Amino acid sequence: MTAYPDNSFLCALYRLQTNSHIAAAHASARGEALHVSSPLLFEFRQFTRLQAWLHGKDPTKGFDQATAHAVLAKLQANIAAGGIVVVPVDWADVASIAEHLSAQHTWTQGYRGFDLLHVATALHLGVRELLTFDQSQKKLALAEGLTVPF
Repeated sequence: MTAYPDNSFLCALYRLQTNSHIAAAHASARGEALHVSSPLLFEFRQFTRLQAWLHGKDPTKGFDQATAHAVLAKLQANIAAGGIVVVPVDWADVASIAEHLSAQHTWTQGYRGFDLLHVATALHLGVRELLTFDQSQKKLALAEGLTVPF
């Protein structure tokens, strides 16, 4: 395992958006399954369901339920086929790393909790790359010695 994705990378893989071609090309060139954690899957699934709910309240926001169900089904199919592997992590260690990152960086940069958890998970797993399109999270990853390929 050489890289760990965040929610922005998964979103680009599973629903057409500006960065989708970059995410797809990078994922196919990697030559290994995409490794994820259970909290990342929760964040992605929750985000997808929220987009459908938002669209139901205001059709100019989010995306429809059929799209959300298709995205979630494609994700599940990729997990079943082994293209995505859920890796076990020591959550006490991840939380400790995230707390350290928060104390070191949030006062001055204002990071969200999941941003800290994704970088902490990548550090815990000992990967070299964080796969993200989020510029704030990229800044944190780079500050912590990770590379971000885009």
